[in-house]
Amino acid sequence: MNTEELIAAWVRFTEDNDFVLNPDESHVSTVIDGLFANEKEYGLKLCPCRLRDGTRKLDLELICPCNFKTQDVWRDEGRCWCGLFIKRV
Repeated sequence: MNTEELIAAWVRFTEDNDFVLNPDESHVSTVIDGLFANEKEYGLKLCPCRLRDGTRKLDLELICPCNFKTQDVWRDEGRCWCGLFIKRV
């Protein structure tokens, strides 16, 4: 999967949800760089903003997009942990 395919998948993921992909292309690019680095190093597209546990079972919970709506930052700031997704206005 390349950058364009990943962005297209994220856009589809946001359809009919209460969040959208962050419109800041530079920010999204930074997240993508971290995601691909994690995939190269660990074999999984892990969210670059989350710390790995080191066990595959728990690390699987960090695959991007992670379950960000359970985080306080979603409720308090209207964004996922790394800011890749923001609340739809």
